[in-house]
Formats: sequence, structure tokens, C-alpha cells
Amino acid sequence: MKNIITKIANRVIHLLARNLPGSTSVRPFLHRLRGVKIHKNVWIGDDVYIDNDYPEMIEIHENAGILLRCTLLAHTRGPGKIVIGKNVVVGCGCVISCPPNYTLTIGEGSVITANSVILKSIPPFSFVAAPQAKPVAKVTVPFFGNVSYDEFMAGLIPIKRTRENSDT
Repeated sequence: MKNIITKIANRVIHLLARNLPGSTSVRPFLHRLRGVKIHKNVWIGDDVYIDNDYPEMIEIHENAGILLRCTLLAHTRGPGKIVIGKNVVVGCGCVISCPPNYTLTIGEGSVITANSVILKSIPPFSFVAAPQAKPVAKVTVPFFGNVSYDEFMAGLIPIKRTRENSDT
């Protein structure tokens, strides 16, 4: 079990790493101080959250890029491990979360598009795309000003899906 001083220091360094400039220098250095295994030439964007409780359970290999506002969690009711392979790009706003006693690996050369949620390993050289947002209803009562949530919801008209508009 980590002592309270170590936990506090880890969180302070983490805050600095999330907010200071230096995506290829300062941020990787600070995360290394926290225990994250970071290889050479790694790019870490603004506001990237890397597990506070188990930073040592995250490994990022050479030439990987973790773009802004990503979250990497190496625990869910117990530690697992996250390994981000060489030449991987993790797009903006992604969440990578690992269950206990599991090693979640993002394979070498893979690209994960923005806002994807990753809960299982990804094979090498994969292109992973999150489902794209699609219209599901027509708005007849704009959700603005004094319009209540119930009024807004009552004014929605579901869009019927046909083969022609299933991709829009």
C-alpha cells in the first residue's frame, strides 16, 4: 500500500503533467516520475489523465501519441495493465479502461479515432473508429430559454430509419 505522502506527490505531479506545456519533454518526464513506463519519443497532449492509483501499470512505447483529453485507467476494482504499442495514435477524448488482472494492449501501429472507448485489446495495425453520431429525432421545440426538459422531449419526432438514410 502506498503511503499518503506518495499519493499526494503523485497527484500534484499529475496535475502539473496535465497542464504544463511540453508534450514530448515535460509531460512524459513528469509521468515517468509518477511511475508510468514511457519509452522514447512519446507525445502526450494537454489534459491527458493517466491513472492516479496505478500509474506503474501503464506502459507507452516508442513514437506513440496520446492526444488531448484522453483518459487511461489501469484499474476497475483492482489493477490491470495498459500497454500502448509502438507508433500508436490515440485520438482526442478517448477512454481506455482496463479490468482487474487483465493486460489491455493497443497493438503496434494502431490508430484510434477521437472519442472512442476501448475496453479490450486492439490487434496491431488496426484502425478503430467510434460510432459516429447520427440524427435520431427531429427537434420541434428548441431546447433554449425557458423550455423545460419535458417540453423539449415531448417535441421530439423520431426519425424512421430506412436503408437509404441508415448511414446519415
